[in-house]
Amino acid sequence: MTSRTVQITRYVAPLREGGSMPAVVEADDDGMYVLKFRGAGQGAKALVAEWIAGRIAQTLALPVPELVFAELDPVLARTEGDPEIQHLIQASGGLNLALDYLPGAINFDPLAWDPDAALASRIVWFDAYVSNVDRTVRNPNLMLWHRRLHLIDHGASLYFQHGWDGDTGRATAAFPLIRDHVLLPWADDIAAADADCASRLDDAVIADIVAALPDAWLEGPDAFGSPRAQRDAYVTWLTRRLHGREAFVEEIRRARG
Repeated sequence: MTSRTVQITRYVAPLREGGSMPAVVEADDDGMYVLKFRGAGQGAKALVAEWIAGRIAQTLALPVPELVFAELDPVLARTEGDPEIQHLIQASGGLNLALDYLPGAINFDPLAWDPDAALASRIVWFDAYVSNVDRTVRNPNLMLWHRRLHLIDHGASLYFQHGWDGDTGRATAAFPLIRDHVLLPWADDIAAADADCASRLDDAVIADIVAALPDAWLEGPDAFGSPRAQRDAYVTWLTRRLHGREAFVEEIRRARG
């Protein structure tokens, strides 16, 4: 699974929602992107989650902005007057992650928009699979762009990886937090969603997604083993969860009931 790499040429504006403070930036392809900084709060682990979850969502034909690797030169900090932004840029030199910017997109409001039930079911299945704790009424991380839902911000997925030693024993566990999912009331055909999503994923696809993780994102004080060992652990966790998905699928049914 290939991905483009762009060079960030201009810092445009901060997006101050949430703790990681992503930013709208311009790249050398003249495109505008939302940049997720490696030097932000959760560090490279958030980028790992963004990459893996975002690529899985694309594999499942869910609407997500294009993901690209983004090279950031710390020299861009010189043009910023805000010390917090300066520090963030300086701490994030090298390879980061960016998503295609959706100009004019608005936040999803469950009181004002009635989502498609089949799509809602597939999104709920996906979020249970990647253990995404952050698609709630309070923080939907869904945007409406051209009257179509788009999934954004998957840095809170794969929450097990924080402080992780590579143990995959809990990979097939249920995901009780799915009860708080903003789209759960519309997810009325989980059986069809399960069949469709599972048919699109397999061990080779998962391995291909994880193989693209940069070594630089798999290093640091909380890393275990080599980057290769970490990639192997992610692949094992994700494939075991796919093949043992009955627990989280049943948890979705219980939450709806």
